Amino acid sequence: MSKGFEKYIPFVPLKMEHRSWPDKQISHPPVWCSVDLRDGNQALVDPMNLQEKLEYFHTLVDIGIKEIEIGFPSASETEYEICRELIEGGHIPDDVTIQVLVQARPHLIQKTFEAIRGAKHVILHFYNSTSTLQRKVVFHMDMDGITKIATDAAKLIYELSQPVIAEGMDLRYEYSPESFMGTEMDYAVEICQAVLEDLHATPEKRVILNLPTTVENCMPNYFADELEYFISKLPSRDCAIISLHPHNDRGEGVATAEMGLLAGAERVEATLFGNGERTGNVDIVTLALNMHTQGVDSGLDFSHINRIREMYERCTKMKVGERQPYAGELVFTAFSGSHQDAINKGSQYMQESGSGKWEIPYLPIDPADVGRQYEPIIRINSQSGKGGAAFVMQHSFGFDLPKAMHPEFGHIVQVETDRVGTELQPQRIYELFKENYIDAAKPYELVRHAFAEFTDEEGHSHVTFSGTLRHKETVFQVQGSGNGPIDAFFNAIHGQKMDHFTFVDYKEHAIKQGSDSQAVAYIHLQDENGKDWFGVGMSHNINLAPLRGILSAINRAVTAKD
Repeated sequence: MSKGFEKYIPFVPLKMEHRSWPDKQISHPPVWCSVDLRDGNQALVDPMNLQEKLEYFHTLVDIGIKEIEIGFPSASETEYEICRELIEGGHIPDDVTIQVLVQARPHLIQKTFEAIRGAKHVILHFYNSTSTLQRKVVFHMDMDGITKIATDAAKLIYELSQPVIAEGMDLRYEYSPESFMGTEMDYAVEICQAVLEDLHATPEKRVILNLPTTVENCMPNYFADELEYFISKLPSRDCAIISLHPHNDRGEGVATAEMGLLAGAERVEATLFGNGERTGNVDIVTLALNMHTQGVDSGLDFSHINRIREMYERCTKMKVGERQPYAGELVFTAFSGSHQDAINKGSQYMQESGSGKWEIPYLPIDPADVGRQYEPIIRINSQSGKGGAAFVMQHSFGFDLPKAMHPEFGHIVQVETDRVGTELQPQRIYELFKENYIDAAKPYELVRHAFAEFTDEEGHSHVTFSGTLRHKETVFQVQGSGNGPIDAFFNAIHGQKMDHFTFVDYKEHAIKQGSDSQAVAYIHLQDENGKDWFGVGMSHNINLAPLRGILSAINRAVTAKD
C-alpha cells in the first residue's frame, strides 16, 4: 500500500487559549474587491483581450463592485494598455476605485506610477512573499532581509505618491505579505507594522493590509485563529483595513473567507465563480449569496446570474460547473422523488400561508432572486416521485392536479422514464398527460347537450340535462336532473352501462388569463370494485369541462378493462 502521505509536513496551528471569533455572526458585508482582471486573467489558458476585459470590467461595475484590481501594468505592455484605456477612455465611474498590483521592486513601482497618471481613485497594491517556505526555498533570506524589501518599497511608494496626491489623485496603499497563511504570525505582525509606519498610516488614512491564503494549507478555523491573533497583536490596528485574499487549494476558500470575516476582516478580494490559479480564488458569487440567504444585504446585484455567467464563459473561455453554487445549470433542480415532494409542498405552503419568508425545503435561496424563476426546478427521470410530474404540470403548464391524482399520473410518467431511460422534458410530460386524460374521448362521446335551469321559491337551483351520447356505433339520448350541471349529468347517465361509478370529488380552475381562459376540470370516480379513476376535461364553457372530465374517467376505466 502506498504511503505517499508520509512525505507531507502537517500544518502546525497556533496555540490559542482564548478565541472570540466562533461566537460572532456576519451581520454586514465586507468591502468587495474583484481581482478577476488580474488574478483571474493570469490563470486563463488564453488571457482576455482588450475588448473582453472592458466588457468584463463594465459587468463588475454593474454588479456593484466598487474596488476592481485591473491588472499588473508594469508587467507587460498588454497590462499597461488596459490600464491606460480604462483611464483615458472614461470607463471608470466616479464611485469606483481601480487597483493596480506591483511587486516590491523599485523599477516596477516607478512604471506603475506612470500607468496610473490621470486616474481619480487608485489603490496601489504592492507585495512580497514572507512565508517560512518561501524565505528558505526561493529567496534564501532571513526575516530582516524580507522586511527590508517591504519597507524599502513602502518608502519609495510614499515618496512617489506625494506629487500625484497633491495634483488631486485619491491614492491609497495596500500591502500583502504574500503567503500570509504560512508565515509565523509574530513576524507577520512585525513586517506589517513596519510597512504601516513607512507609509505614514493614520486612522484617517488607513492602509489596506491584505492577508492572503496564497496557497491554502490549513483548515479555515486555523486561519481564523491566525487572523484573530494577528489583529490582536498589531500595534497600529486602527490604522489598517484588514483584507482577505483566499485561494481554494483545499476546496475551503469560502469557509476561509467567512471565518476570516468572523475573526475581524473588513474586506475580501475575490473573483466571479472562483476563477484563479490552480483551484482558483474564492468565489465572490457564493460569498455574497451566502450572506443573502442569511438575511444580510451583500450590496451586490446578482439578480441576472445567467447573464453574468454567459459573459464570464464567453470572455474567459471557462465553464461554470453544473453544480457550482447558485449559478450552475442544475443547482435549483431536483430529480429525487422525496426532494420533489418536499419542494412541491413547500411551494403550496407559501401560497396558502401568505408567508413573506422563504420556507421551501431543499432550496436555500429563491431562484427568482438570481433571475432563474423560469427555469425548471423539478426535472423528471427514473428517480423522480409522484409529486414531481404534478409540479412540472403546474409550473410549466398551469395544471394544478388534485393531490389524490398525483400517484396515478406519477406512475404513468415513471413507466415512460423507465422505457426511454433518460430524463423527460416538460413537453413530453404534458403530452403524456394529454394522451392519458384529455384525449380519452372514446368509447363514450358527448355529441350534443343542453341545460335548463330554474330556481324555486326557497332559492334552490334545479338543473336539467338532456343530451346525445355515442358509444362506438350506437347513439342514444339521456336526460336527468340535479342540483347542478354535474349532478344533472351524472343522474342522466344513471341506468346506462356507465352507471357503475360513484362520484368522489371534483376540482376546477382556469389555466389561462383573460378572455381566452379555459376551464380544466379534474374528476375523481370510483368503480364498483373500489378502484379510483381520474378524468380531465377542458373547455371554454365552464359547464362543459366537468362533463368531459367525467367521460374521460369512464373511458379510461372502460378502456383499461377491455
